[in-house]
Amino acid sequence: MQAPYGFRRARPMTLVQLRHLIALADSGSFSRAAAAAHVTQPALSRSIRALEGELGVPLVDRVGRRIELTPMGRETLPRARQLVFDARELQERTHAVAQGRFGTLRVGMGSGPGAMLMTPLLLEVATERPQWRVEVARGATELLLQRLRARTLDALVVDLRSLEPASDLDVTQVSEMQGAFMARRGHPLARRRTVGFGDLKLYPLASIPLSREVSRMLVERYGPHADPEQAVNVRCEDIASLVEVAERSDAVLLAIRASAPGLVELPMRPPLGVAARLGLVTLARRTEPQVLSVVRALMSRLLVDRPVSRTRPPAESAKRASFARARASSRAPSVRGR
Repeated sequence: MQAPYGFRRARPMTLVQLRHLIALADSGSFSRAAAAAHVTQPALSRSIRALEGELGVPLVDRVGRRIELTPMGRETLPRARQLVFDARELQERTHAVAQGRFGTLRVGMGSGPGAMLMTPLLLEVATERPQWRVEVARGATELLLQRLRARTLDALVVDLRSLEPASDLDVTQVSEMQGAFMARRGHPLARRRTVGFGDLKLYPLASIPLSREVSRMLVERYGPHADPEQAVNVRCEDIASLVEVAERSDAVLLAIRASAPGLVELPMRPPLGVAARLGLVTLARRTEPQVLSVVRALMSRLLVDRPVSRTRPPAESAKRASFARARASSRAPSVRGR
């Protein structure tokens, strides 16, 4: 028998009310539904009445000790199940993300840090965290910064010399990595004791786009002819391609020293003395993705200078070889001819 309703707007419906409706539909009685929901029967009844008041329609016909869903109740039940299911999924997913078991990260990388970080990050996700979703964008700092501010990237790893300070940016995890002029093993300049910038001009010079500050430092150290706008023959955002060019030709590469461990650092006079300042950039006053901690860990481990092999100058090599021959001769037994 349907009870009369004086419907009025009440407090907004809650997930608890939807769960009570589901329990009532599944059990068929208020007493069994109350026991399943761990509430008293009067509390369950009030919850259903409040939900009906919010929706403005009866959901349940009370027939003696039994209940039956009204046509609107039958219409509402599948939606209620879906909402409760989605809420539970959201809660479980949020907990998993907070614990680092799931996550999404969109990170932009400049040329230098990208050469050292991108493959290790992708490999980390592919092998250790397959349930993560990671997108890596490469490009010029200005374009990556636009995407960060447009919220299509969560963080950047770039050379801070190419970044103008701004109040809406947070910069952390800063490390300095030395730059170098490098060439393939066996390159004519790699066999010299010292190399001047004039010597470099005999060969193609390859580089990523450089900041105005680095360009100024090069001119101060080596003179106007070292201006990258004039001196660089091969310019590209992708260091990996430039490294391959240097390995397969007589081109000289100007880049972060650690980004090309297979090349030989040239003994410049005066020394280059220019370092890239690599930092992690995020939007200020924004909550960081939990998975960004992996990028921080990789930066701490990989964005550090390590010794790079040099080719020993010919004079030093000859001196060592002569010394070794002398020692071998002094130890050899003498043989007298008859």
